[in-house]
Amino acid sequence: MNNNLITKMRKPYEVFIGLRYVMSKRRNRFISFISLISILSISVGVIVLTTVLSVINGFESSLTEHLIGMETDATVIAYDDSLNNWEIVADQIQLHPEIKGVAPYLQSEAMVTSGEKAKGVIVRGILPETEPKVSFIAEKMINGNLEALVAGQFGIIIGADLMELLNANTGDKVTLVSPTANVTPAGIIPRLKRFTIVGVYDTDMYEFDSAMVFTHLDDADRFFRAGGPTGLRLKTTDAMQAPHASREAMRTVPGRYGVIDWTQRHVNYFLSVKMTKKMMSVILVLIVAVATFNIISTLMMAVTDKQADIAVLRTLGASPGSIMKIFIIQGAVIGIAGITLGVAGGVWLAGNIDVIVSAIERFLQVKFMSPEVYYVSELPSDLHWRDVVVTAMVAFLFTVMATLYPAWRAAQIQPAEALRYE
Repeated sequence: MNNNLITKMRKPYEVFIGLRYVMSKRRNRFISFISLISILSISVGVIVLTTVLSVINGFESSLTEHLIGMETDATVIAYDDSLNNWEIVADQIQLHPEIKGVAPYLQSEAMVTSGEKAKGVIVRGILPETEPKVSFIAEKMINGNLEALVAGQFGIIIGADLMELLNANTGDKVTLVSPTANVTPAGIIPRLKRFTIVGVYDTDMYEFDSAMVFTHLDDADRFFRAGGPTGLRLKTTDAMQAPHASREAMRTVPGRYGVIDWTQRHVNYFLSVKMTKKMMSVILVLIVAVATFNIISTLMMAVTDKQADIAVLRTLGASPGSIMKIFIIQGAVIGIAGITLGVAGGVWLAGNIDVIVSAIERFLQVKFMSPEVYYVSELPSDLHWRDVVVTAMVAFLFTVMATLYPAWRAAQIQPAEALRYE
Protein backbone atom coordinates (compact mmCIF):
# COMPACT_ATOMS: atom_id res chain seq x y z
CA MET A 1 0.00 0.00 0.00
CA ASN A 2 2.74 2.42 0.96
CA ASN A 3 4.69 1.53 -2.16
CA ASN A 4 1.66 2.33 -4.32
CA LEU A 5 1.23 5.67 -2.57
CA ILE A 6 4.89 6.52 -3.03
CA THR A 7 4.62 5.59 -6.70
CA LYS A 8 1.65 7.92 -7.13
CA MET A 9 3.52 10.64 -5.32
CA ARG A 10 6.17 10.55 -7.98
CA LYS A 11 3.68 11.74 -10.56
CA PRO A 12 3.31 15.55 -11.04
CA TYR A 13 0.68 15.76 -8.34
CA GLU A 14 2.10 19.16 -7.29
CA VAL A 15 0.52 20.71 -10.38
CA PHE A 16 -2.85 19.16 -9.70
CA ILE A 17 -2.92 20.22 -6.05
CA GLY A 18 -1.57 23.70 -6.81
CA LEU A 19 -4.28 24.30 -9.40
CA ARG A 20 -6.93 22.99 -7.02
CA TYR A 21 -5.79 25.40 -4.28
CA VAL A 22 -6.13 28.41 -6.60
CA MET A 23 -9.92 28.36 -6.42
CA SER A 24 -10.61 26.85 -3.02
CA LYS A 25 -14.15 25.90 -2.10
CA ARG A 26 -16.25 25.19 0.97
CA ARG A 27 -15.12 26.87 4.18
CA ASN A 28 -12.19 28.82 2.68
CA ARG A 29 -13.95 30.89 0.05
CA PHE A 30 -12.23 33.97 1.46
CA ILE A 31 -8.91 32.68 0.11
CA SER A 32 -10.53 32.38 -3.34
CA PHE A 33 -11.68 35.97 -3.04
CA ILE A 34 -8.18 37.13 -2.14
CA SER A 35 -6.82 35.15 -5.09
CA LEU A 36 -9.24 37.00 -7.38
CA ILE A 37 -8.13 40.33 -5.90
CA SER A 38 -4.51 39.35 -6.54
CA ILE A 39 -5.29 38.53 -10.17
CA LEU A 40 -7.07 41.86 -10.67
CA SER A 41 -4.28 43.82 -8.94
CA ILE A 42 -1.60 42.34 -11.17
CA SER A 43 -3.70 42.84 -14.29
CA VAL A 44 -4.32 46.51 -13.45
CA GLY A 45 -0.60 47.05 -12.90
CA VAL A 46 0.28 45.44 -16.22
CA ILE A 47 -2.46 47.42 -18.02
CA VAL A 48 -1.20 50.71 -16.62
CA LEU A 49 2.46 49.93 -17.38
CA THR A 50 1.69 48.79 -20.95
CA THR A 51 -0.55 51.77 -21.69
CA VAL A 52 1.76 54.43 -20.25
CA LEU A 53 4.80 53.09 -22.09
CA SER A 54 2.77 53.05 -25.33
CA VAL A 55 1.71 56.67 -24.80
CA ILE A 56 5.30 57.75 -24.11
CA ASN A 57 6.42 55.91 -27.25
CA GLY A 58 3.64 57.69 -29.13
CA PHE A 59 4.81 61.09 -27.91
CA GLU A 60 8.37 60.29 -28.96
CA SER A 61 7.29 59.11 -32.42
CA SER A 62 4.96 62.07 -32.92
CA LEU A 63 7.61 64.57 -31.82
CA THR A 64 10.16 62.97 -34.11
CA GLU A 65 7.78 62.97 -37.07
CA HIS A 66 6.67 66.58 -36.65
CA LEU A 67 10.02 68.08 -35.73
CA ILE A 68 11.88 66.32 -38.51
CA GLY A 69 9.03 66.98 -40.92
CA MET A 70 9.26 70.72 -40.37
CA GLU A 71 12.92 71.14 -39.52
CA THR A 72 14.27 68.34 -41.79
CA ASP A 73 17.04 65.84 -40.99
CA ALA A 74 20.03 68.18 -41.25
CA THR A 75 20.87 71.75 -42.18
CA VAL A 76 23.99 73.04 -43.93
CA ILE A 77 25.08 76.63 -43.32
CA ALA A 78 28.01 78.43 -44.93
CA TYR A 79 30.64 80.47 -43.09
CA ASP A 80 31.43 82.46 -46.25
CA ASP A 81 29.72 83.20 -49.57
CA SER A 82 29.81 79.57 -50.69
CA LEU A 83 26.02 79.35 -51.01
CA ASN A 84 25.79 82.06 -53.65
CA ASN A 85 25.97 79.17 -56.10
CA TRP A 86 23.89 76.82 -53.97
CA GLU A 87 22.82 74.71 -56.98
CA ILE A 88 26.39 73.48 -57.43
CA VAL A 89 26.73 72.67 -53.74
CA ALA A 90 23.38 70.87 -53.74
CA ASP A 91 24.37 68.74 -56.72
CA GLN A 92 27.58 67.72 -54.98
CA ILE A 93 25.76 66.81 -51.76
CA GLN A 94 23.21 64.70 -53.62
CA LEU A 95 26.01 62.50 -54.96
CA HIS A 96 26.08 60.83 -51.55
CA PRO A 97 23.91 57.69 -51.61
CA GLU A 98 22.24 58.43 -48.25
CA ILE A 99 21.00 61.89 -49.26
CA LYS A 100 17.46 61.83 -50.68
CA GLY A 101 16.89 65.52 -51.21
CA VAL A 102 18.40 68.99 -50.86
CA ALA A 103 16.52 72.30 -50.77
CA PRO A 104 17.67 75.89 -50.16
CA TYR A 105 15.98 78.11 -47.61
CA LEU A 106 16.18 81.60 -46.24
CA GLN A 107 14.98 82.13 -42.69
CA SER A 108 14.54 85.24 -40.59
CA GLU A 109 12.24 86.72 -37.99
CA ALA A 110 9.53 89.28 -38.64
CA MET A 111 6.17 90.50 -37.42
CA VAL A 112 2.97 89.80 -39.32
CA THR A 113 0.03 92.16 -38.92
CA SER A 114 -3.57 92.06 -40.08
CA GLY A 115 -5.78 94.91 -39.02
CA GLU A 116 -5.20 95.37 -35.29
CA LYS A 117 -3.77 91.86 -34.88
CA ALA A 118 -0.01 91.27 -34.78
CA LYS A 119 2.20 88.24 -34.15
CA GLY A 120 5.92 87.59 -34.21
CA VAL A 121 6.74 84.86 -36.73
CA ILE A 122 9.59 83.02 -38.40
CA VAL A 123 9.60 83.63 -42.14
CA ARG A 124 11.04 80.82 -44.23
CA GLY A 125 11.75 81.44 -47.87
CA ILE A 126 11.54 78.24 -49.94
CA LEU A 127 11.43 76.99 -53.50
CA PRO A 128 8.08 75.23 -54.14
CA GLU A 129 9.69 72.69 -56.46
CA THR A 130 12.39 71.54 -54.00
CA GLU A 131 10.70 71.91 -50.60
CA PRO A 132 8.66 68.64 -50.82
CA LYS A 133 11.97 66.76 -51.09
CA VAL A 134 12.97 67.70 -47.54
CA SER A 135 9.78 68.38 -45.56
CA PHE A 136 6.15 67.31 -45.30
CA ILE A 137 4.69 70.83 -45.50
CA ALA A 138 3.13 70.06 -48.89
CA GLU A 139 1.24 67.14 -47.31
CA LYS A 140 -0.07 69.35 -44.50
CA MET A 141 -1.72 71.94 -46.74
CA ILE A 142 -5.44 72.30 -45.99
CA ASN A 143 -5.99 75.19 -48.36
CA GLY A 144 -3.97 76.01 -51.47
CA ASN A 145 -0.61 74.46 -52.36
CA LEU A 146 3.08 75.31 -52.55
CA GLU A 147 2.86 76.03 -56.27
CA ALA A 148 0.86 79.15 -55.36
CA LEU A 149 4.13 80.72 -54.21
CA VAL A 150 5.30 82.52 -57.34
CA ALA A 151 8.40 84.71 -57.36
CA GLY A 152 7.54 88.40 -57.53
CA GLN A 153 3.91 88.00 -56.45
CA PHE A 154 4.71 88.06 -52.73
CA GLY A 155 2.40 85.26 -51.71
CA ILE A 156 2.55 83.77 -48.23
CA ILE A 157 1.46 80.48 -46.62
CA ILE A 158 0.50 80.59 -42.95
CA GLY A 159 -0.50 78.07 -40.29
CA ALA A 160 -4.08 77.36 -39.29
CA ASP A 161 -3.58 78.70 -35.75
CA LEU A 162 -1.98 81.89 -37.04
CA MET A 163 -4.83 82.39 -39.49
CA GLU A 164 -7.30 82.10 -36.61
CA LEU A 165 -5.27 84.48 -34.46
CA LEU A 166 -5.11 87.09 -37.24
CA ASN A 167 -8.76 86.51 -38.13
CA ALA A 168 -7.70 86.27 -41.77
CA ASN A 169 -8.61 84.05 -44.71
CA THR A 170 -7.06 82.89 -47.96
CA GLY A 171 -6.78 85.82 -50.34
CA ASP A 172 -6.47 88.42 -47.58
CA LYS A 173 -3.54 90.78 -47.33
CA VAL A 174 -1.16 90.73 -44.37
CA THR A 175 1.84 92.95 -43.68
CA LEU A 176 5.30 91.67 -42.82
CA VAL A 177 7.46 94.00 -40.76
CA SER A 178 11.19 93.31 -40.80
CA PRO A 179 13.26 93.72 -37.61
CA THR A 180 15.75 95.77 -39.65
CA ALA A 181 14.80 99.25 -40.83
CA ASN A 182 15.64 101.53 -43.74
CA VAL A 183 17.75 104.58 -42.96
CA THR A 184 16.57 107.55 -45.00
CA PRO A 185 17.11 111.33 -44.85
CA ALA A 186 13.74 111.48 -43.15
CA GLY A 187 14.89 109.11 -40.43
CA ILE A 188 14.62 105.40 -39.71
CA ILE A 189 11.66 103.85 -41.46
CA PRO A 190 10.50 100.28 -40.70
CA ARG A 191 10.83 97.89 -43.63
CA LEU A 192 7.45 96.38 -44.41
CA LYS A 193 5.72 94.66 -47.28
CA ARG A 194 2.19 93.52 -48.09
CA PHE A 195 1.83 89.79 -48.76
CA THR A 196 -1.20 87.85 -49.98
CA ILE A 197 -2.27 84.67 -48.18
CA VAL A 198 -2.22 81.95 -50.84
CA GLY A 199 -2.36 78.84 -48.63
CA VAL A 200 -2.90 77.45 -45.16
CA TYR A 201 -1.20 74.45 -43.54
CA ASP A 202 -1.97 72.48 -40.37
CA THR A 203 0.62 70.22 -38.67
CA ASP A 204 -1.27 69.81 -35.37
CA MET A 205 1.67 71.43 -33.61
CA TYR A 206 0.84 74.87 -32.23
CA GLU A 207 4.46 76.04 -32.15
CA PHE A 208 4.70 75.76 -35.93
CA ASP A 209 1.10 76.50 -36.91
CA SER A 210 1.07 79.77 -35.00
CA ALA A 211 4.57 81.08 -35.65
CA MET A 212 5.96 79.94 -39.00
CA VAL A 213 5.09 81.31 -42.44
CA PHE A 214 6.39 80.40 -45.87
CA THR A 215 7.05 82.54 -48.90
CA HIS A 216 9.01 82.19 -52.11
CA LEU A 217 12.78 82.24 -51.66
CA ASP A 218 13.21 85.16 -54.08
CA ASP A 219 10.52 87.22 -52.33
CA ALA A 220 12.08 86.55 -48.93
CA ASP A 221 15.49 87.53 -50.30
CA ARG A 222 14.15 90.79 -51.66
CA PHE A 223 12.26 91.57 -48.45
CA PHE A 224 15.10 90.85 -46.03
CA ARG A 225 17.87 91.86 -48.47
CA ALA A 226 19.76 88.77 -47.38
CA GLY A 227 21.84 88.27 -50.52
CA GLY A 228 21.10 84.56 -50.91
CA PRO A 229 19.91 81.49 -49.03
CA THR A 230 20.58 81.02 -45.33
CA GLY A 231 21.49 77.38 -45.92
CA LEU A 232 20.54 74.05 -47.39
CA ARG A 233 18.18 71.52 -45.83
CA LEU A 234 18.95 67.83 -46.28
CA LYS A 235 16.73 64.76 -46.27
CA THR A 236 18.44 61.43 -45.61
CA THR A 237 17.36 57.87 -46.28
CA ASP A 238 17.32 57.17 -42.52
CA ALA A 239 16.71 59.98 -40.03
CA MET A 240 18.44 58.02 -37.28
CA GLN A 241 21.63 58.03 -39.37
CA ALA A 242 21.31 61.70 -40.32
CA PRO A 243 24.18 62.93 -38.08
CA HIS A 244 26.64 60.58 -39.78
CA ALA A 245 25.25 60.77 -43.33
CA SER A 246 25.05 64.58 -43.46
CA ARG A 247 28.62 65.09 -42.30
CA GLU A 248 29.90 62.35 -44.55
CA ALA A 249 28.21 64.03 -47.53
CA MET A 250 29.87 67.38 -46.76
CA ARG A 251 33.42 66.02 -46.62
CA THR A 252 33.86 66.12 -50.40
CA VAL A 253 32.26 69.56 -50.80
CA PRO A 254 34.83 72.40 -50.95
CA GLY A 255 34.20 75.40 -48.74
CA ARG A 256 33.60 76.18 -45.07
CA TYR A 257 30.29 74.75 -43.90
CA GLY A 258 28.59 73.85 -40.65
CA VAL A 259 26.18 70.95 -40.33
CA ILE A 260 23.43 70.86 -37.72
CA ASP A 261 21.29 67.72 -37.53
CA TRP A 262 17.90 67.26 -35.89
CA THR A 263 19.36 65.52 -32.83
CA GLN A 264 21.32 68.67 -32.00
CA ARG A 265 18.47 71.12 -32.55
CA HIS A 266 16.00 69.31 -30.32
CA VAL A 267 18.25 67.27 -28.08
CA ASN A 268 16.59 68.56 -24.87
CA TYR A 269 13.13 67.42 -25.93
CA PHE A 270 14.21 63.88 -26.76
CA LEU A 271 16.39 63.55 -23.67
CA SER A 272 13.39 64.68 -21.62
CA VAL A 273 11.16 62.07 -23.24
CA LYS A 274 13.71 59.29 -22.68
CA MET A 275 14.23 60.31 -19.07
CA THR A 276 10.48 60.44 -18.50
CA LYS A 277 10.10 56.95 -19.97
CA LYS A 278 12.79 55.55 -17.68
CA MET A 279 11.36 57.18 -14.56
CA MET A 280 7.79 56.17 -15.38
CA SER A 281 8.95 52.62 -16.06
CA VAL A 282 10.56 52.41 -12.62
CA ILE A 283 7.50 53.87 -10.89
CA LEU A 284 5.04 51.62 -12.71
CA VAL A 285 7.19 48.51 -12.18
CA LEU A 286 7.01 49.28 -8.46
CA ILE A 287 3.22 49.38 -8.80
CA VAL A 288 3.32 45.88 -10.29
CA ALA A 289 5.63 44.80 -7.46
CA VAL A 290 3.17 46.10 -4.87
CA ALA A 291 0.36 44.24 -6.64
CA THR A 292 2.27 40.98 -6.21
CA PHE A 293 2.30 41.48 -2.44
CA ASN A 294 -1.30 40.25 -2.50
CA ILE A 295 0.05 36.90 -3.63
CA ILE A 296 2.16 36.69 -0.47
CA SER A 297 -0.86 37.26 1.74
CA THR A 298 -2.94 34.82 -0.31
CA LEU A 299 -0.37 32.05 -0.03
CA MET A 300 0.30 32.68 3.65
CA MET A 301 -3.40 32.25 4.39
CA ALA A 302 -3.48 29.17 2.16
CA VAL A 303 -0.53 27.68 4.03
CA THR A 304 -2.23 28.28 7.36
CA ASP A 305 -5.50 26.84 6.08
CA LYS A 306 -3.86 23.78 4.51
CA GLN A 307 -1.57 22.73 7.35
CA ALA A 308 -3.43 19.46 7.84
CA ASP A 309 -3.26 18.71 4.09
CA ILE A 310 0.45 19.46 4.08
CA ALA A 311 1.00 17.15 7.06
CA VAL A 312 -0.88 14.34 5.33
CA LEU A 313 1.15 14.80 2.14
CA ARG A 314 4.38 14.75 4.13
CA THR A 315 3.24 11.59 5.91
CA LEU A 316 2.54 9.93 2.57
CA GLY A 317 6.07 10.67 1.42
CA ALA A 318 5.98 14.15 -0.13
CA SER A 319 9.30 15.95 0.22
CA PRO A 320 9.67 19.57 1.40
CA GLY A 321 10.59 20.46 -2.19
CA SER A 322 7.30 19.04 -3.45
CA ILE A 323 5.37 21.07 -0.89
CA MET A 324 7.19 24.18 -2.09
CA LYS A 325 6.31 23.36 -5.68
CA ILE A 326 2.60 23.15 -4.81
CA PHE A 327 2.46 26.69 -3.47
CA ILE A 328 4.84 28.10 -6.08
CA ILE A 329 2.51 26.69 -8.75
CA GLN A 330 -0.51 28.17 -6.97
CA GLY A 331 1.08 31.63 -6.89
CA ALA A 332 2.41 31.31 -10.44
CA VAL A 333 -1.06 30.45 -11.77
CA ILE A 334 -2.49 33.52 -10.03
CA GLY A 335 0.27 35.64 -11.55
CA ILE A 336 -0.10 34.20 -15.05
CA ALA A 337 -3.86 34.77 -14.96
CA GLY A 338 -3.34 38.39 -13.92
CA ILE A 339 -0.57 38.97 -16.46
CA THR A 340 -2.63 37.45 -19.30
CA LEU A 341 -5.62 39.60 -18.42
CA GLY A 342 -3.37 42.65 -18.03
CA VAL A 343 -1.60 42.16 -21.36
CA ALA A 344 -4.92 41.75 -23.19
CA GLY A 345 -6.37 44.82 -21.49
CA GLY A 346 -3.20 46.87 -21.96
CA VAL A 347 -2.94 46.09 -25.68
CA TRP A 348 -6.61 46.97 -26.20
CA LEU A 349 -6.38 50.19 -24.17
CA ALA A 350 -3.14 51.27 -25.86
CA GLY A 351 -4.76 50.78 -29.26
CA ASN A 352 -7.85 52.80 -28.37
CA ILE A 353 -6.52 55.40 -25.92
CA ASP A 354 -6.93 58.27 -28.39
CA VAL A 355 -10.59 57.42 -29.03
CA ILE A 356 -11.31 57.00 -25.32
CA VAL A 357 -9.63 60.27 -24.33
CA SER A 358 -11.41 62.16 -27.13
CA ALA A 359 -14.75 60.80 -25.94
CA ILE A 360 -13.98 61.86 -22.35
CA GLU A 361 -12.96 65.34 -23.54
CA ARG A 362 -16.21 65.73 -25.46
CA PHE A 363 -18.25 64.52 -22.51
CA LEU A 364 -16.52 66.80 -19.99
CA GLN A 365 -16.12 69.70 -22.45
CA VAL A 366 -12.44 70.06 -21.60
CA LYS A 367 -9.13 69.82 -23.43
CA PHE A 368 -6.57 67.84 -21.47
CA MET A 369 -3.67 68.84 -23.73
CA SER A 370 -3.99 72.40 -24.89
CA PRO A 371 -2.17 73.00 -28.20
CA GLU A 372 -0.95 76.31 -26.81
CA VAL A 373 1.00 74.48 -24.11
CA TYR A 374 1.98 71.10 -25.55
CA TYR A 375 3.83 70.21 -28.73
CA VAL A 376 1.30 67.46 -29.41
CA SER A 377 -2.34 68.26 -28.68
CA GLU A 378 -3.67 64.71 -29.13
CA LEU A 379 -2.78 61.68 -27.02
CA PRO A 380 -0.74 59.42 -29.30
CA SER A 381 0.00 55.75 -28.70
CA ASP A 382 2.68 53.56 -30.23
CA LEU A 383 2.58 50.00 -28.90
CA HIS A 384 5.93 48.23 -28.93
CA TRP A 385 5.63 44.49 -28.45
CA ARG A 386 9.07 44.47 -26.88
CA ASP A 387 7.67 46.60 -24.04
CA VAL A 388 4.73 44.21 -23.67
CA VAL A 389 7.02 41.17 -23.44
CA VAL A 390 9.37 42.86 -20.96
CA THR A 391 6.41 43.99 -18.83
CA ALA A 392 4.97 40.47 -18.75
CA MET A 393 8.36 38.95 -17.88
CA VAL A 394 9.00 41.45 -15.07
CA ALA A 395 5.53 40.88 -13.64
CA PHE A 396 6.03 37.10 -13.77
CA LEU A 397 9.43 37.44 -12.07
CA PHE A 398 7.86 39.43 -9.23
CA THR A 399 5.11 36.83 -8.99
CA VAL A 400 7.56 33.93 -8.62
CA MET A 401 9.60 35.86 -6.07
CA ALA A 402 6.44 36.54 -4.06
CA THR A 403 5.72 32.80 -3.81
CA LEU A 404 9.11 31.78 -2.40
CA TYR A 405 8.67 32.75 1.24
CA PRO A 406 5.15 31.30 1.72
CA ALA A 407 6.23 28.13 -0.11
CA TRP A 408 9.29 27.84 2.13
CA ARG A 409 7.12 28.26 5.24
CA ALA A 410 4.83 25.53 3.98
CA ALA A 411 7.79 23.19 3.51
CA GLN A 412 8.87 23.76 7.14
CA ILE A 413 5.62 22.48 8.62
CA GLN A 414 6.17 19.35 10.71
CA PRO A 415 3.48 16.66 10.26
CA ALA A 416 3.33 15.77 13.94
CA GLU A 417 2.82 19.37 15.03
CA ALA A 418 0.20 20.06 12.33
CA LEU A 419 -1.85 16.92 13.12
CA ARG A 420 -1.67 17.23 16.92
CA TYR A 421 -5.05 18.93 17.26
CA GLU A 422 -6.74 17.39 14.18
